Amino acid sequence: MDITRVSLRPVAMNKVCAIASIVIDDAFVIHDLRVVNGDKGVFVAMPSRKLPSGEFRDICHPINSDARQQIQEAVLSEFEAEGGVDAFARAAEAILADA
Repeated sequence: MDITRVSLRPVAMNKVCAIASIVIDDAFVIHDLRVVNGDKGVFVAMPSRKLPSGEFRDICHPINSDARQQIQEAVLSEFEAEGGVDAFARAAEAILADA
């Protein structure tokens, strides 16, 4: 598996800093991965939906830890290259100010 593209957009949602999309092997895209600034640091959460019970369920997710690590490294590498938590927090504030 080769992650051939990562794109990020800032958001202002509690601990979520950015929403990411990744392209795998120039053939398959996954949207709505969340970059979360959690209590133990920044991590990538898979896209999910809320069930009628209130529980959240992943829409898609890696099958093994190597694939998860590869996705996390690609997304967080791009996140840091674009300025990290501080840059995305400022961008999210600017979006809110314009709204």
